Amino acid sequence: MAESFDKMKVEFTGHEESVQALAATVHDSGEVPEKYIRPEIEADPPAADAGGNALPTIDMSRLLDPEFSVEESAKLGSACEHWGFFQLVNHAMDGGLLGQTKADVAEFFGLPLEEKSAVAIPPNGMQGFGHHFVFSKEQKLDWVDLLFLATRPAQERSLDLWPTKPSTFRDTLDKYTTELASVAEQLFRFMAKDLGVDQEALLGTFKGLPQCVRINYYPPCRQAGKVLGLSPHTDGVGMTLLLHANDVQGLQIRKDGEWFSVHALPGALVVNIGDVLEILTNGKYRSIEHRAVVNPDKERITIAAFHSVHLPCTIGPFQELGDARYKTVDGLDFTKGYFAAKLEGRRYLESLKL
Repeated sequence: MAESFDKMKVEFTGHEESVQALAATVHDSGEVPEKYIRPEIEADPPAADAGGNALPTIDMSRLLDPEFSVEESAKLGSACEHWGFFQLVNHAMDGGLLGQTKADVAEFFGLPLEEKSAVAIPPNGMQGFGHHFVFSKEQKLDWVDLLFLATRPAQERSLDLWPTKPSTFRDTLDKYTTELASVAEQLFRFMAKDLGVDQEALLGTFKGLPQCVRINYYPPCRQAGKVLGLSPHTDGVGMTLLLHANDVQGLQIRKDGEWFSVHALPGALVVNIGDVLEILTNGKYRSIEHRAVVNPDKERITIAAFHSVHLPCTIGPFQELGDARYKTVDGLDFTKGYFAAKLEGRRYLESLKL
C-alpha cells in the first residue's frame, strides 16, 4: 500500500471535522450528530464477552527455539486458518521503545487541534492527520481521528506530514516500525513453512516489506452504543500488527457469524491476516472482518501497522495449494480496487473469488 500513493488517485471527500473536538461538545450536550449514529449496531451486537479471551496466543520465543518450533508453528498455522487473528507474545521488541511509542502518540493526540492540523491530510491525499474512506457527505461516519503515514520504504515517507511534536515522535516511529518489520518478516517465514511453500516466493510478494501505520484515536462517547469507531472491514494487505497504546479495549472480530471482543494482553501485538494472504494461501488462511467499538468514558488509542504488497507483483494463489479459488490480479489494480470498495466488510475480497 505504501508504494501506491504516487501511482493511484484516491478520491475522498473532504471531512475536516475533528471527532475528538466534537466529542467534547457531545459530552456536554449528550447529542450525537445523526451522521455518526449507526443503527446497525443494535441489529448486530457483540456476543457474550466469554469469547474474547479465546483468541490464540503465539509465543515468538518458542517459534525461534528449535526445541519448540514445530509445535508452536502448528499453533500458528491453526490460528491463521481458524481465527485469522492471534496475539503475539515474547516478540523481543524493546520494552522501552514500545513505551516511548505509546507515550509519543498519546502526546500527539493531546495537542491542540491547530497543532495537529499542521500535518493534515492534503486534498486527495492519504498521509497525514484526518480521516479516510469518506466518499460522500451523506454517508455514516466513524467515531475516530487518525494519523496515517507511510513508513517503508523510506522514500515513500512524506516527512512534512510526520509530526515534530513531541520532539521524539519521528525518531521513535522510525525505530518502532523498523523493529516491527523484522517481526513481520519472521512471521511470514514461519507461515511459509507451515503452508509448505517457498519462503522467498512468499516474501517476494512483500519485497522490501512495504509498510504503513494508521494511528487511531477513538474519543469516548456517552452514547457509545450508537457509534462505531471503525466500520466492519478486512485489511487489504498481507498482515497487520496492532499495538494498543493504552489499556482501553474495543477491537471486535466476526467469527462464526457473531462479533467477539478481543482482550489485548499487556505488551502483546495483535496480528491479523489480510486479504492478500487469504488469496496467496488459496483461502487456507482467513482474512477476518473486524470493527472497533467506542468506550463511553475513556479514549482508546491504537497503532496499526500494515505490511502490504510490492506493487509490481501479481497476487494469486500458490499452485501447490490446490486449484485456484481466487483470481490472479496485478498488485496496483488490487490496491485500487480495495480503496474503491469503500471499506465494506469482505465485499471486495469476495469479488475476487472464482
